[in-house]
Amino acid sequence: QGQLVESGGALVQAGGSLRLTCAATESISRINNMGWYRQAPGATEKQRELVAHISNGGNEVYVDSVKGRFTVSRDNSKNMVYLQMNNLKPEDTAVYYCNAAAARYRVPWGQGTQVTVSS
Repeated sequence: QGQLVESGGALVQAGGSLRLTCAATESISRINNMGWYRQAPGATEKQRELVAHISNGGNEVYVDSVKGRFTVSRDNSKNMVYLQMNNLKPEDTAVYYCNAAAARYRVPWGQGTQVTVSS
């Protein structure tokens, strides 16, 4: 089964930017919608929130709380998914994961990458 490796998380001040990267060990082109999830402090795995996803055709969907600040992209030739995060807020603090947006296409979760936004 494929693996996902997320990176790019860090401690930043409010208003700052980060770019998260997700590297897949297998082709992601077979998965139409790839997404970024986040698990806030104290939340369970079942409470992970899908904050953005992108289709193979480039259609992007965002949860309201990140619209206008986050941009998701993908490069199927490199099996990579990205999340550009601008104007970060303390409430964006979470561990971020990538995976298929649809549960039936998900592969085992990676370790995630920690994003901490200080006020």
